[in-house]
Amino acid sequence: MSNPSTAVPVAVCQFAPTASREENRERIARLTADAAARGARLVVLPEYSSFFVDPLDERLAANAESLDGEFVTTLEALAAEYGVVIVAGLAERATEGDRVRNTVVAVRGDGILATYRKQHLYDAFGQTESSWVEPGEIGEPAVFEVAGVRFGLMTCYDLRFPELSRTLVDAGADVLVVPAEWVRGPLKEHHWTTLLAARAIENTVFVAAADHPAPIGVGHSQIVDPQGVVRAGLGADEGIAVAAVDRETVERVRETNPSLRVRRYAVVPR
Repeated sequence: MSNPSTAVPVAVCQFAPTASREENRERIARLTADAAARGARLVVLPEYSSFFVDPLDERLAANAESLDGEFVTTLEALAAEYGVVIVAGLAERATEGDRVRNTVVAVRGDGILATYRKQHLYDAFGQTESSWVEPGEIGEPAVFEVAGVRFGLMTCYDLRFPELSRTLVDAGADVLVVPAEWVRGPLKEHHWTTLLAARAIENTVFVAAADHPAPIGVGHSQIVDPQGVVRAGLGADEGIAVAAVDRETVERVRETNPSLRVRRYAVVPR
């Protein structure tokens, strides 16, 4: 069991962003209020929470925002109102006018705690995200703390690249936070849940992942513990799942399974 004095309740919020930026902000406000009422101190929302169309097209760039735009300032106001930290994905304006950055922010009431721009673009399974999105540069791991627990940011397709999660763990992350739009398809639900568990087990960390619901996403947003056990999760429909994460559990699992300590390879970017 988690120590109540050091545990951080996390809510993963599964919802379907639309082409209405205003409606998305209103939906996020309701989800944040519900999550806070259930005791959450960290609220995780999906990839592309600010604006989403399927398939991606030129509307993405037309509706991209800066980090001081309406979307992030709304998150800051909600974080202040409910005393939480909010993690969400947005379409951020890029250096190229016809593309955007697929960005994740962690926001507190007094500003942005961390920013991550998606490094691995979804050019797979018949999709070409790179047609509309500028890849993020490899830089310092995006980590932040809430009540002494350290969280690391990644998003969606990044889940298939274990090196990124390992860099976050090397930066001290106890929890991997994964906003996603994991597109449905043959075996995709199986891949999603398997990879969430794998990243948790191999890194001996918690994983908190928020996806879009069906019919476009697979759903199954989850909070997974360092042994790959789902502490809380959802099915294919919209909703909120809440579970606590804590450093004590991470440390206890690592005493039994010291795989990070005995590894013989490091991650080097290319």
